[in-house]
Amino acid sequence: MRIEKDFLGTKEIADQALYGIHALRARENFPGHSTFNKNWYKAMGLVKHACYLTYEKYINAVTKKYGKQAPVQKIEQEKITALQHAALKIASGDFFEQFIVPAIQGGAGTSINMNINEIITNLALNDLKRKPGEYEFIDPIEHANIFQSTNDTVPTALKVAIMKLLEALEETVNNSRNQVETLEKKYRDALRTGYTQLQQAVPTSYGKMFSAYNDALSRDWWRISKCAERIKVVNLGGSAIGSGITVPTYFIMEVVPTLQKLTGLPITRGENMMDATSNLDSFVEIHATLKSLAVNLEKIASDLRLLAADISTHSEFTIPERQAGSSIMPGKVNPVISEFIISSAHKVYANDQIVSTLAGQGHLELNAYIPQIGDAILESLEILINANRSMAAHLINGISINTKEAAAKLYNSPSICTALIPYIGYHKAGDLAKHMHQHKTSIFEANEKLRVLEPKKLEQITQASNLLKLGYKPSDL
Repeated sequence: MRIEKDFLGTKEIADQALYGIHALRARENFPGHSTFNKNWYKAMGLVKHACYLTYEKYINAVTKKYGKQAPVQKIEQEKITALQHAALKIASGDFFEQFIVPAIQGGAGTSINMNINEIITNLALNDLKRKPGEYEFIDPIEHANIFQSTNDTVPTALKVAIMKLLEALEETVNNSRNQVETLEKKYRDALRTGYTQLQQAVPTSYGKMFSAYNDALSRDWWRISKCAERIKVVNLGGSAIGSGITVPTYFIMEVVPTLQKLTGLPITRGENMMDATSNLDSFVEIHATLKSLAVNLEKIASDLRLLAADISTHSEFTIPERQAGSSIMPGKVNPVISEFIISSAHKVYANDQIVSTLAGQGHLELNAYIPQIGDAILESLEILINANRSMAAHLINGISINTKEAAAKLYNSPSICTALIPYIGYHKAGDLAKHMHQHKTSIFEANEKLRVLEPKKLEQITQASNLLKLGYKPSDL
């Protein structure tokens, strides 16, 4: 065991542990095992690497101007290089098991920053043939945290992690949309009964139903594509409250462009970094977009489950059978993918409440709850990515529709009489609908009995091309 100290006292740390006293205190203070998001961890590595690269450029610039008399405290090149290498290992997701701070925590992210600093420091020490904990050589605060603050590195890394997941989410939503569009084209003229309030209403088609889903997902795709614009402003270099205190102007000007090059993301430094530090409304805004997607996914999944249900009669609409549904009822198959998507959506709704209420809990120059806000947003992103993947692969892909049976059901549904109103009026159409309902007959059989329309005219009216066109013209009558 090694002994580490801070101004509160000392702690024993396992000899080979890469975390240190700050992380261990956090682990003791915040009991539980809520796992910190690994994407955020990796993004912290990228942010740290950008800081070390910028520090190196700053020292070179100052040395070039002032020579050996440069008025700065230099960190030896071998140490900076070792810190850079260590930060890249974090960015690759290595040594994540050494990050022991839980997702739910206090302290505005200080524990996040210090756990990362300790891992980077001890990795750098290992590279230089030193033992973990030899902080007199490389220190987690003096060196690993050079020109940084928790309050600019942690939220900047969060935005990097979010933007990377947004790219993945955008791709999965577009894939779902493409799958739905394929069904829209395949079943463009496949007639079905449309429903309002779960009651048979008017003739429509499966193509039109899928077109509505396609448009909804297209809006989601468009909104998600704009989210990066909403959170691209970062406060890196702003230090504790965005004022840049203790940070060289050169570093403030250069560190964000350096991070932008490293990530390939459209990151930009905030003109008012105090605003970027204290106000988190941009996170609320983008999570609202995620909630909108969750709403549409729930609606689609719920509809498809309902259409495939056998609660009254066997449906012409079937969804893929994914797993056995019961430990006691033989042959039962449940709509588990729809249920997974609906459950996922409601978790996103819960996260939206967390993001909104805690974003409003910021006080003066800082919001202390960014760890929980960030965890909720990243979780929602991962949930929605997985929900889209599952929906595309296991629900939409494999939908089967018996179009003949669907059309037959429509012609036997009183709802088809709605299409006759422009030709015979509401009351006569109602007589046909009543006869169909009472005698369980088709529209054609009911008309043959009541003789409301010429049979050929009725056949013309009830063709798919007429039932599915937008409105009617006087010449149609």
